[in-house]
Order: sequence, then structure tokens, then C-alpha cells
Amino acid sequence: MSSASLVSSAARPVMPVLAALSVAHLLNDTLQSMIPAIYPLVKDTYHLDFAQIGLITLAFQVTSSLLQPLLGYVTDRRPWPHAMVAGMAATLAGILGLAFASSYGMVLASAALVGTGSAVFHPEATRMARHAAAGRQGLAQGVFQIGGHVGYSIGPLLAAAVVVPNGQASLSWFSGIAVAAMLLMSWTVSLYVSSRRGQTAAAAKGAEATSSGMPAGRVAFAMTILILLLMSKNAYQASFTSYYTFYLIERFGVSVQASQLMLFGFLVVGAAGVILGGMLGDRIGRGRVIWISILGPLPLALILPYADLFWTGVLSVLASFIMASAFSSILIYAIDLVPHRVGLVGGLFYGLSFGLGGLAAGGLGLLADRIGIVEVFRLCAFLPAIGLLAFLLPRRA
Repeated sequence: MSSASLVSSAARPVMPVLAALSVAHLLNDTLQSMIPAIYPLVKDTYHLDFAQIGLITLAFQVTSSLLQPLLGYVTDRRPWPHAMVAGMAATLAGILGLAFASSYGMVLASAALVGTGSAVFHPEATRMARHAAAGRQGLAQGVFQIGGHVGYSIGPLLAAAVVVPNGQASLSWFSGIAVAAMLLMSWTVSLYVSSRRGQTAAAAKGAEATSSGMPAGRVAFAMTILILLLMSKNAYQASFTSYYTFYLIERFGVSVQASQLMLFGFLVVGAAGVILGGMLGDRIGRGRVIWISILGPLPLALILPYADLFWTGVLSVLASFIMASAFSSILIYAIDLVPHRVGLVGGLFYGLSFGLGGLAAGGLGLLADRIGIVEVFRLCAFLPAIGLLAFLLPRRA
């Protein structure tokens, strides 16, 4: 495969690279999603309250959020494709640490290691997906992100089938996933590096010619609004990934396995939403997709806390599907504002926004200890309303 085709083929996106990145994303996020999936087990083992559960999410997501923008900024100046392999090594160490943790402190440290792996992976992978897109940015980001959504939904299912019946130590059985991801990332990086000379020249030339055409102040304002949109989305999603199982168990009396299956349903539909949203963004515009993803979930979220078990499952799945459609459009909108800072934008939007979701999870845990998890879900129903700030986004042609 020539470097020219990898950089900017006018014919079509470079699907082998995008497919490899998507599978690597799947493996990476499968391991990440096993952290919240084992919360009921960890809560009983270490006699934790909801605030301590929230701190585990905080350790994982804040570590990721602090490192991702920094690494993105650095690698915009000096790309480091092999960082993805090093990041997966950190994830492997974190999974093994969780499997054999002898204390709550070790659980926190291991969760932070998994967050570090995520921080290293996303900025460089986002840049590689951008280069392989051939102008179909929505499709490319959708293909890349669908792997993450599928992986994030598989984790709870694997935890329900393997970790819950076999105990915390059985997490070590999934170290093979990390090894497979390292091998796949090595192959993908080799393909990327072999074409690096042509890419560097073409990308540098393109960066000089491409501009959002907005003053710096308006760019900063638009970026702030986009981050707030993702914060509301991820804060609402954090209430599900961290506490949905507890909510279902307390409100409806379902088993741990049944609650994790419902969490799987909430997460897996995001995979369809993200690819559809990316393709729609290429056809009808990013702004329209962003608005659909904001106005669609709001009434569903407001109704959900008052629904029975069946409709709770239906409404959560619909809300997840519609919310997931926005991420590709929001990310590409942001990259188009500063096209010469792909790694930094990827780090900000994969890192900072998810870290804010982690802060929300910690705060929700403290609140749940005071007022109960059912009441917390009633309050969280209003979080998607923050998305109405999209009215303030600059109009773009």
C-alpha cells in the first residue's frame, strides 16, 4: 500500500487501517469496561460504599483525562505511533493488578493503570484514523469508534459470564486480550510507519492550507461548548456504567447477572449509533446530527426513572443509541476548528470529557450514599438538558 493512498486517496478510505484500528479499539475498551462491570463483586469483597465505588471510576477516568490532552499535544509535534503498544502494556499491568489486588488501594492503583493505557491509545489512533479517512471523516471515525463501543459493551457480558461466578482472580484470564491487542497494534503501527515519510509531507502541506476561518476567540468558545456537550453526555452515561446495575438491583430486585445483561444492552446499541451518526454527519452535516442527539434522548431520560423494568430497558437502549450518534460529529467538528492539532483534540475529547464524566461518577456516588441510588437516577434525568447549549455553537457552512 503506497503512502499516497494512505494519506489522502480521493477514491475511498483506507479500510484495512481503519478496520485494524477499530479491532484494536474493541480490545482496548473491552478491558476498560470490565472495571465498572465488576463493581458489585468489588463492593462486597472490600466492603465499599458508593462513594468508594465512585472513586474507582474517578481514578480510572481522571488518569486518562489528565494524560490524553498532554500526550496529544506532544505527539502533534512529534508523532509516536508505538505509544499504542506501550499503552496496552499499562492496561495489561492494570488488569493483572485488579485480578490479584489485596487491598482497596491496589484496586485504585490498578484502575489508574488501565486509565493510563487508554490515555496513550486514543490520541495517536485518532490521528491515524484521520489520515486514513480520504475525506470521509464521519465514516472513518464511525468505523474506529464502533470498535470501542462494541468492546465497551462486551466487557460487562464477559464479567457476568466469567468473573462473577469465578471470582476476581479470573480477571487474569483476560490478559490474553491485552497481548492480542499489542500484536495487532504493532502490525498497524508498522503499516503506518512504513508510509510515514509521504504522510508527513502531505499532512504538513495540508495543515498549512487548511483553516477553520474563525478568530481564535470564537474557536476557543466553540471548543468549550463542544466539551460541555460531551460532559453532559458522559456524565449521564457515567450514571449508567457505574450505577445502573445497582439501580436495577435496588429498584426491581433483579440478579447481578440480569443487571449486567441490561447494562450490556445499554452499551452495545451505542455501536450502531456511532457508525450511523458518523455516516449521517457526512451526508446531512455535523450540526444536524448534534441536534438530533440532543433533542432525542431528553424526553426518554426524563421518563426513564418512572418506568417499570421492561420500559426501563427499552428507554435506556433508545437513549444510548441516540446519544452515541453525536460523538463522531462533535469530534470532527472540533478537529475541523483546529485541523493541525488532531492529537490534542483527540486527547481532549476522549480524555478530558470522559474525565469530567469520571468526576460526575464520583459526585454521584457521594450523593447516592446520602439520598439513595434511585433518587440519583431521577436527578440524572436532567443532565441531557445541558446539551441545549448547542444553540451557542457558531453557524458553519
